[in-house]
Amino acid sequence: MQAVKNKSLKEGIRAALNKEKVAKGVFIGFAAFSIIAVFAIILYIFLASLPAFKDIGFFNFIFGTEWYASAGKFGILPMILTSTVLTLISVALGGTLAVFTAVYMVYYCPKRLKGIYVQVINLLSGIPSLIFGYFGLVMLKPAFEKAFGLGSSSGLLLSSVILAIMILPTVTSLVKNSLESVPMNYYEGALALGCTKNQTVFKVCLPAAKNGVIAAFVLGIGRAVGETMAVQLLLGNQANFPTGLFVPVKSLTSNIVQEFGYSTGLHRQALIATGFVLLLFILIINLALWAIKKNDKISGNRMFSRKLKESEGAISKFSYHKTGSAQDALWIISCVVAVIVAAILIFLIAFVLANGISNISIEFLFGQSGNRKTTLLPAFVSTGMLVLLALLIALPLGIGAAIYLTEYAKRGSKFVKIIRLFIDTLAGIPSIVFGLFGAIFFGEILGMGYSLLNGGITLSLIILPTIIRATEQSLSEVPDSMREASLALGASKVRTIFCVVLPQAVSGVITSIILSIGRIVGESAALIYTAGSVSTMPSGYGSAGSTFAVMMYKFMSEGLQIDNCYATAAVLMIFVIIINIAVTLVEKFFKKKV
Repeated sequence: MQAVKNKSLKEGIRAALNKEKVAKGVFIGFAAFSIIAVFAIILYIFLASLPAFKDIGFFNFIFGTEWYASAGKFGILPMILTSTVLTLISVALGGTLAVFTAVYMVYYCPKRLKGIYVQVINLLSGIPSLIFGYFGLVMLKPAFEKAFGLGSSSGLLLSSVILAIMILPTVTSLVKNSLESVPMNYYEGALALGCTKNQTVFKVCLPAAKNGVIAAFVLGIGRAVGETMAVQLLLGNQANFPTGLFVPVKSLTSNIVQEFGYSTGLHRQALIATGFVLLLFILIINLALWAIKKNDKISGNRMFSRKLKESEGAISKFSYHKTGSAQDALWIISCVVAVIVAAILIFLIAFVLANGISNISIEFLFGQSGNRKTTLLPAFVSTGMLVLLALLIALPLGIGAAIYLTEYAKRGSKFVKIIRLFIDTLAGIPSIVFGLFGAIFFGEILGMGYSLLNGGITLSLIILPTIIRATEQSLSEVPDSMREASLALGASKVRTIFCVVLPQAVSGVITSIILSIGRIVGESAALIYTAGSVSTMPSGYGSAGSTFAVMMYKFMSEGLQIDNCYATAAVLMIFVIIINIAVTLVEKFFKKKV
């Protein structure tokens, strides 16, 4: 009898161990999906680009100076230079403003205003790029033409200003996090040594966070290189060299989105090859960012330390002179820039809502839509269907990957580092490249064509990194004592994860869902060539459909329904505000609960 009990006990233990191994294997598979996805995107874009490289010649394609599809001339050097110059100008402008904004938020912003100002930055980062482009086209373009006496202000300057505003929230958030990671004893030590607050901030704390600042700039470069819809509206779309700030030009992304819809044969292959070149740019940027993160160790300000050592001897008479005027000026600049950033957001929201709300009606929102009369009812249905499908695919994969990285992965593991690198790479791939991949692989190879099924699967790849990051962050904040208590009571690791750890991390899951919905609502570049841009009601996942952003792009492209464009922009802006408020409320609710 005892032998039977021992045998059943051993079998039970063996079964439990097998379950643990199976669960771990599943979570590893979910985490490795990002690697598979990135390799699949690179592989299929590369294979689709090979015919163009073969027929045109790789170096003729890269260094060619003319792009005339009708004449069979495909050279992208002017577009490469345009993308490079546009990126450098916008990152220099937006990055500089972002650093001053982050410094103000961390060191100078009053506590009562800090929470509000953080919401300003979050709201600015959530506005779809199409609204920025629309704002630049309708508001800034006429202002530039009047100020500079031009017939058309399309070109690098207009696009760079808008792009600088777009990347500012991303760079600001990263620099802010880096500044907050600087040890407090750096700040206190500098003050104890007689530095003013401004000297401490700009000569000690900011240099100590230099690796984080560099990483933020690199990420800003990736964001600027991959931007599509806003620059497509503002550059002028002519394949010229960027010889001036007001010369109509094309970037790599704007060229793809402008011509891919009607391209065939070698022309289509050349556009896909352009996407592959763009993808190479992004991969190089992500590798650079990974290298910076790898060496991101706060080492302090070496120059400041050296000056301290030099002044340990006799005190000279110059030591009594007033110093720090430059840092005082930088403090004033930080405050001014912070006010300007808030004013930009307020003005942008007021402009969109003031022009759009008056054109919104019940009929336009929910009336019957067709070719003669377009309403937003199909956009509500299409967006809802895309959100549902994308979340059904991405949520299990994202949560599973986050569980592996938090609960099973060993610290310092090379496999984990590789997974994180590929997650970051997937997050940095431009949406137009996702659109090309969806059009080629899901649309042509798997035969989905223009359909909500194609669009939903493509969107699941886009939102996957967001879900992984938000869930992982929330899981890492669960106290280890809760895990230890559950295991001590005899629960298995899998049961501990699903019954103890994951319920405590529900805030991160909810936040990731809300952020993903916001990304889907504002997405346009990836959906134009996967889900389509029709204005009729979808009959199912096999039919084409349009989201709000795609509808807005369609209204802008046609140029005949400007009132509808204003109204759609207002609807999009209202969605962004609601989503931002929802994320804030979720975070506050779970903080109070904890």
